[in-house]
Amino acid sequence: MGLTAGIVGLPNIGKSTLFNAITKSEALVANYPFATKDPNVGVVEVPDERMPVLVKMFDPRRVVYNTFSFTDIAGLVKGASKGEGLGNQFLSNIREVNLICHVARCFEDADITHVEGEVDPVRDIEIVNTELVMADLESVEAGIAKVERKAKSKEKAAIVQLSALTKIREHLLKGEPARMTVLNKDEAEVMKSFHLLTVKPVIYVANMSEDDVANPEGSVHYKRVKELAEKENAPVLPICAKIEEELAGMEEEEKKMFLEDLGIEKAGLDQVVQTAYEMLGLRTFFTVGKDEVRAWTFKEGTKAPQAAGIIHTDFERGFIKAEIYSYDDLMTYGSEAGIKEAGKLRIEGKEYVMKDGDIVFFRFNV
Repeated sequence: MGLTAGIVGLPNIGKSTLFNAITKSEALVANYPFATKDPNVGVVEVPDERMPVLVKMFDPRRVVYNTFSFTDIAGLVKGASKGEGLGNQFLSNIREVNLICHVARCFEDADITHVEGEVDPVRDIEIVNTELVMADLESVEAGIAKVERKAKSKEKAAIVQLSALTKIREHLLKGEPARMTVLNKDEAEVMKSFHLLTVKPVIYVANMSEDDVANPEGSVHYKRVKELAEKENAPVLPICAKIEEELAGMEEEEKKMFLEDLGIEKAGLDQVVQTAYEMLGLRTFFTVGKDEVRAWTFKEGTKAPQAAGIIHTDFERGFIKAEIYSYDDLMTYGSEAGIKEAGKLRIEGKEYVMKDGDIVFFRFNV
């Protein structure tokens, strides 16, 4: 299950710098609008402190981490929903990602031009959000016009869809994202085909100066972004793109020392990935052995056969059982032999709901 996040924001607010830092890529960074015309895509390994422990324990020939795909999307300007700037391309690129990382500039620097003339992160966020809302409103209005007649004819599916669209339109008309709409299960299901932009979960990234990032609450810009994010029940992460650039070339131990010296708890990539996993309800199970130690992403609530299907469709189709123990138990008892002696190796069937940190061997027959 590949996780994809789109990095969005106005031009010249640090999107490409942040993208380069966390993906160790070399996207064009320039002091003018639309330096990013085509979306840059970078794939990173998901940081997981359990993986190095498992690798040391099993000494496998191959190690495979979960991956996270970032897309650096072209900077948006006013009128994007009507095709201004690179608007149509921007909106199309957002539709393809699972989650949006919305970067806002929270630092002053006279040498870096701001497309709106002065630094105001809330205004910048609202420009982007307004364009996304306008694009969604157009889609919703078209959907209502299409389904109204069928709903009047008492067609059940059309009634559900019209109810969902009407609820969402009320929020969009107030400038609020569609994700703030409370829908029942049936309504949520019928809305999936609309691929609305403002349904996607958002992480606000406050791009701060090196001096401010260790104490974000001391920044007026950050506090204003945080206030806006809280109204949407969205997280906001204080990150310094310049510091992330420096971290990109460091080894793990050097990186830890550098962050400690700055008073920063976690690198930006770690913050983004951890928050994204929590928002999307994603968890990790492991397969281990001499051939390979590998991390696999699954959605919370996934049962054992469906988890087996993430590895290969044949595993799900011919699922027999799963031999499972937890990472925590492995740390407690020190080895697979210790796990077995302690009676912590479990045999689970088709109704078992997978848990984060499960170490699994699937048995199947096709």
